[in-house]
Amino acid sequence: MAGGWERARDISRRMAHGAAGAGRATVRASKATASGTARASKATASGARKVGKATRRLTNANGADRTGLGRLIELSAGNSATDAAVTVALASTVFFGVPVGEARGSVALYLVITMLPFALLAPFVGPILDKFRSGRRYVMAGTLFGRGLLCFAMAAAVGPGDLPTLFIGALGVLVLSKAYNVSRAAIMPSVLPADISLVSANARVALFTLVAAGVAVPVGAGLTAWLGSAMVLRVAMVAFLLLGVAAVRLPRHIDSPDLEEEGAPTRWRTLLKVGPAVAEAVWANVALRIFSGFLLFFLLFLVQDKAVPWLAADQPWARDPFFDIPKTIALLAAAAGLGGLLGAAVANWTRNHAPQLIVLVTLAVAAVTTIVTAIFFGLWAALAVGLVTAFAQELGKLALDAIVQREIGEEVRSSTFGVVEAVLQLAWVFGGLFGLVLSLSQSGVAGLVTLAVVLTGTLGWLLIARRKRVRATKAKLRRQRAEAAAHAETANRMEAADPMEAPAYADAADHNGAAERNGAAERNGAADFKGTADRNGTPDRTEAADHTAAPDHTETVDFADPADQRADQRADQRADRRTDHQGEKQRRGDTLDSTKPLTNPHG
Repeated sequence: MAGGWERARDISRRMAHGAAGAGRATVRASKATASGTARASKATASGARKVGKATRRLTNANGADRTGLGRLIELSAGNSATDAAVTVALASTVFFGVPVGEARGSVALYLVITMLPFALLAPFVGPILDKFRSGRRYVMAGTLFGRGLLCFAMAAAVGPGDLPTLFIGALGVLVLSKAYNVSRAAIMPSVLPADISLVSANARVALFTLVAAGVAVPVGAGLTAWLGSAMVLRVAMVAFLLLGVAAVRLPRHIDSPDLEEEGAPTRWRTLLKVGPAVAEAVWANVALRIFSGFLLFFLLFLVQDKAVPWLAADQPWARDPFFDIPKTIALLAAAAGLGGLLGAAVANWTRNHAPQLIVLVTLAVAAVTTIVTAIFFGLWAALAVGLVTAFAQELGKLALDAIVQREIGEEVRSSTFGVVEAVLQLAWVFGGLFGLVLSLSQSGVAGLVTLAVVLTGTLGWLLIARRKRVRATKAKLRRQRAEAAAHAETANRMEAADPMEAPAYADAADHNGAAERNGAAERNGAADFKGTADRNGTPDRTEAADHTAAPDHTETVDFADPADQRADQRADQRADRRTDHQGEKQRRGDTLDSTKPLTNPHG
């Protein structure tokens, strides 16, 4: 009995020692976990600070911190990230998620319902923004505050499934987002540093917005799966309100003084009133938007119907086991995202090239890529054309923004951007509907050949119109120089006949010739650029280089001609002789009567 109690006490002591050891191990593990968590938190915070400092250095490079461009880039990146989070949160609703697996009629209805009303409302946004250009900071803040309130309303409507509220809220978010983009594009010349061109500044903004949206999409998807769409919309509401406060704190020089008289009629901008340079860039971007919308829905439905070569093999063993439908769609989406980033990077690299040249070259690259893809249609060709589509759309749009910012006066710049955005949105919708229809043919080659014909025809038409404009400008310059030479010859004959009458005629001829040359320069668009430069301050050297490199402006420059220089020298010699003659008269004591004609000063 005593031995049994002894064994029991021994077991109890061992259990106590084991429990104490387990407790000490638990404490040590807890301390190690806490220490590891603290170190991980410190490392994360340190990494976040380093990333923030690096981002701030990039946004404020080349004097962007002094002009306010850096703060505008950060604001636009936050706006893009929050818009992406809202889109992901609404992906499960009937408005923003593209119903890939449903019939083509449902997708067409989606395009019309969600895009067409917005495109019709967009032209009215520009004139309203032009009316309030003296308070553009508050206009941008208002678009952000408005989207925050709409997100709150949509969050309340997600649970009960209130479709009318969701539709109105989604449409309002789209319109206010476009209004923000129009305002941001209109104020870009006001925050442009001296060392950055307009194309580079637009590319820098686009690059940061694309990166921010790319980071926000997976984060928003994770939060939506964890917390639900309603909670993500509430988080987006808070983000929009904070961004609105940041918009109010932008530099004051962004606001432009209202120079128009009160009661002046609103000036509407159409493609017929923007000048040849802007119209050419707009039509090229319309073709690129049709190209983008067409390929998106055309390739999407071809992949869904397994009408592409790598999925349409008759025998299962001949098919590629890796590239199924979901993986193909994911690869196409990745190629499109990479193409957008490359477009923004290349736009920043081509800072010293003319935007008009960039637009035409981009359209030519898109046409050539489509032709090559139609000939060698396959998986890698489809990925290449998807990448080029996003690249061309991004680069062409950035060049178009630079052209509008340079050519259009500040008083109607927002209206012009509103009309341009509406036209491009309608072109994208039309391209998407066209792609839906041609996907019924189940032939990728036929659709790509049709698209190649459209792009090549548009490029040829723009080049022919440009060549005609160049020839007309050169003919006008030759005619003006011939008239100047004729005036000079007449002045020489009159000088030989009557030395006193020739100087007055020569001065009048020179004045008329200069007026004609100035009028021609104004009619060809030089006056618009000069007015824009006067309103926005002295342009920097890089922007001046961009402007002089553009063919539309070099055509109107009146270069000095040897004949004109000789005529000017003769006019100066005649003026000197006239001054000497009058001095001789005064030295002889003669008086000049100012009421008498100059040809006979003594009556």
